[in-house]
Amino acid sequence: MQNFIFRNPTKLVFGKDTVKNIGTEINNSGIKKVLLVYGKGSIFKNKVYETVIRSLKNAGIEAVELGGVKSNPVLSKVYQGIELAKKENVEGVLAVGGGSVIDTAKTIAAGFYITGDIWDVFEKKTRVNKALPIFTVLTISATGSEMNPVGVITKEEENKKWGFGSPYTYPKVSIIDPTVQFSLPPHQTVYGAIDAMSHVFELYFGSEADTGVQDEIAEGIIRTIMKHVPVLLKEPDNYQSRAQLAWCATLALNGINQAGRVPGDWACHDIEHSLSAYYDIAHGAGLAIIIPAWMKYVYKENMNKFEQFAERIFNITGGQQEDKIIQAINSLKAFFQKLNAPTTLKEVGVKYSDLEKLAENTVISGPRGRIKKLSKNDIVEILKAAY
Repeated sequence: MQNFIFRNPTKLVFGKDTVKNIGTEINNSGIKKVLLVYGKGSIFKNKVYETVIRSLKNAGIEAVELGGVKSNPVLSKVYQGIELAKKENVEGVLAVGGGSVIDTAKTIAAGFYITGDIWDVFEKKTRVNKALPIFTVLTISATGSEMNPVGVITKEEENKKWGFGSPYTYPKVSIIDPTVQFSLPPHQTVYGAIDAMSHVFELYFGSEADTGVQDEIAEGIIRTIMKHVPVLLKEPDNYQSRAQLAWCATLALNGINQAGRVPGDWACHDIEHSLSAYYDIAHGAGLAIIIPAWMKYVYKENMNKFEQFAERIFNITGGQQEDKIIQAINSLKAFFQKLNAPTTLKEVGVKYSDLEKLAENTVISGPRGRIKKLSKNDIVEILKAAY
C-alpha cells in the first residue's frame, strides 16, 4: 500500500426530498448571490428547477442563471459563465445537473479568480489558487464530480477534451436525491453506470499488489452496479436500486477507492476524451467501446489483477490464467451489450480513416497509461480492435 493523505471536504446530503435543503446549505455559508448553472431543460421536466428556486428564495438567495450546458461541456460556455459571474459579482456557483454541469461550474468558479485565460490551467501553464464556493444538486449519477475536485472541458476549436483538478474546486455541499433520477432515459442510466465502473477500473487495474481493502471496495462497487442497473432498466423508479447506483458512482471517484493506490491508469479515459471531442458521443458510450479493447491489449502487463477480476466479478475459477482473463473481458463486453450500450466504434459512426487522427490527439501531451505506456501506434491498435 502507498502512503497517502485522505481529505474530502465536501459535505454530502443524500436521500429523498433533500433538494429543498440547498438554499439553507448555501445560506449557512453566508452566501447571498449565486450563479445557477444547468443544462438543456431536464431540470424543468422533473421539477428540480422549481424546487431549487423556491429553496433559494426562501433562504433569501439571489440566483443569476446560466443554462444550456451540453454533454461534453465546452470552453465557450465556461467563458460565458465567467463573464456573467464577474458582471453580476456572484459569491458562489450552484450546479444543478450531472457531471457536465458540475464540471462547467467548477471551471467557472476557478476562472473567476484567474488572471488571463482559464484554459492555461488545463495546459498546466498556471494553477488555481482560489475559487468561488461550489454547490451541487446532482441529477444523474456518473462522474463522481459531486464529491471530487476534477473538471473536464472541451476546447472546441482544437478538439482538446482535457481535465484539471485543484483542492479549491471540491464542492462545498452536494445534494443527491435518487428520486430525481427516476425520469432519466434508460441510455443515460446505462452510460452513467458504465462511467462509474470505468473509474473503478482505471484505479483497480492501474495499481500494484497489496491493495487488499481497496480491491474489496472496488469489486463491491462493480458488483453492486452490475446488480442494480438491469433492475433500473425494468423499474426506473426502484428507489433502492437508484440509491445504490448513486452512492456507487460517488464512491468510485471521491478518493476512498484511490487512497493507498498509485494514481491509476486512465488510458481509457484519455482515448475516449479524444473520441468524444471529435464525435460528441456520450462519455459512457465511448467508454463501453474502449474499455474491452484496451483490456485485451494490456492485460498481459497485469495478469494477476486481471485474473482476480475474472474470479471475483464473474466467478470464473477454472482453466488457464489467460483463458480466464479473456473470458472475463468477453463477459464484460457482453454485459455492456445486454444494457444496449455500443461496443464498437462503427456503431457510433466513427470513420475508420479517423483512427490515426484520434490516436494522435490522445498523445498530444505524451504517452498515455500506467500499466503499459501507450504510444500513438498502440492507441491505433486499440482503436482498430474497437472498430
